[in-house]
Amino acid sequence: MPTLAVLASVLDLKLRGDPTREIYSLGPLGSAGPEQLSFLSEKRHLSKLTETKAGAIILHPEWLDNWSGCALLSESPYLAYARATRIFDNHPAPAASIHERAVVADDVSLGNGVTIDAGACIESGVVLGDNVWIGAGAYVGHSARIGNGSVLRTGVVICHAVRIGSRCTIHPNATIGSDGFGFALGPNGWERIGQLASVVIGDEVEIGANTTVDRGALEDTIIEDGVIIDNLVQVAHGVRIGTRTAIAAQVGIAGGTQIGADCQIAGQAGVAGHVKLA
Repeated sequence: MPTLAVLASVLDLKLRGDPTREIYSLGPLGSAGPEQLSFLSEKRHLSKLTETKAGAIILHPEWLDNWSGCALLSESPYLAYARATRIFDNHPAPAASIHERAVVADDVSLGNGVTIDAGACIESGVVLGDNVWIGAGAYVGHSARIGNGSVLRTGVVICHAVRIGSRCTIHPNATIGSDGFGFALGPNGWERIGQLASVVIGDEVEIGANTTVDRGALEDTIIEDGVIIDNLVQVAHGVRIGTRTAIAAQVGIAGGTQIGADCQIAGQAGVAGHVKLA
């Protein structure tokens, strides 16, 4: 287990207290024990410091007088906490192998260190970069491309010709590249419009569970670098989402809409078709 000295070095934070104290995990301020690291990110919660039993706390230097124990000092405690979660990550590690019950077409291009778990299906023409991890039961359609270090969790569906950049994470049961909702009303009812474009996703994008991103009709649906999308979001055909934009759960974005960089869209918001957000 890392000591506080090691944590301070890795997180590039100043330490007050015993550098040899070992920290076994992270914990919430209200229930953390003496072998856990916690954090305080808002001044209005300073009173909680008198009750916590945490072994060390990440907090702002200006709040140090309110805490007598070990502390890691950060101008942005919540960001420091986010970085600390990577040190104590408890997710299973990839196997760097192909499970015997995975189905992989003969012409798939596999990078180094690729993991393909049981029940996954990888169709013809797919290109998987180095250290890609395809979770159990996931599907990757014909000629899709997935960049280095990207992870598809259990049950993800990537339809044909979709392009996903490097270091992306797509959470369980998301569907990327399904047909957009395109129909024309004719004399005998609705006639389907073929969705002939695809989905292009940049680097370091995170897409939540059960989210759907539809392929474009004539222009690709594009999600730029660094975008984060929560669970149960619908992104329709031909939408473009600018870099670093954050979208919370149950948002619906209609076709052809353009969303700029660094936008934040709150839960259950709806955006009509062909709108432009700055």
